[in-house]
Amino acid sequence: MGTKQVGTCTSALAAGIRAAAPRLRRDATLNRERILDAARRLFALEGADVPLDEIAKQAGVGNATLYRNFPDRTALVRQVALSVMERGVEQAREALAAPGDPFEALRGFVLGAAEGQVGALCSLLSEHLALREDEQLFATRAELWQLVEELMTRARLAGSLRPDVGAADLLGAVARLTRPLPGSADCLENELNEMFVNRHLHLFMDGLRTPVTSVLPGRVACLEDLFPSTR
Repeated sequence: MGTKQVGTCTSALAAGIRAAAPRLRRDATLNRERILDAARRLFALEGADVPLDEIAKQAGVGNATLYRNFPDRTALVRQVALSVMERGVEQAREALAAPGDPFEALRGFVLGAAEGQVGALCSLLSEHLALREDEQLFATRAELWQLVEELMTRARLAGSLRPDVGAADLLGAVARLTRPLPGSADCLENELNEMFVNRHLHLFMDGLRTPVTSVLPGRVACLEDLFPSTR
């Protein structure tokens, strides 16, 4: 084979390697996203102790792929909780920037956060002591909390949000209302359950409007009440 032919073959091989590398990276990224999506759904439905084999099965990947991305359950729980909270932060910022009625902006945030199951999955942190002191998780959770408080303050100043509720009431209700109905059939975990979630969230939001027709027992909880430090 001549020098020219060798050079041509080498160039073609190099081009093939370069073309394959981005595809491999895309495939790896998609697999990671599939794992996180499956874990998010199953954690919200069944809790953080759902078998990792089931998560891999629902994600359509092998167990080796799951463990290559997340070496243990704690790493997977951490990334699921972080990604959900980061999306919640984005949604809260979008709601704060939205023009119009501050209460409707708050409602939009609640519906979006419920779809991402932010309330149910933030509670994962209280079940994993090793994650309570994770600096990135702590900072993201605190930022989300602050943004929700800002959304509520805007609606309160506009005279449309009752004055005796706080972020703990809002996020706590979202966590409870987005869980599947007890004893529900498979169909209720899909379209029908989604309908119930949306209906109940709208009922809840309407209950937050002024004028107030009831006196709430207890007090407004703070972040540390829900997520006590292990220190």
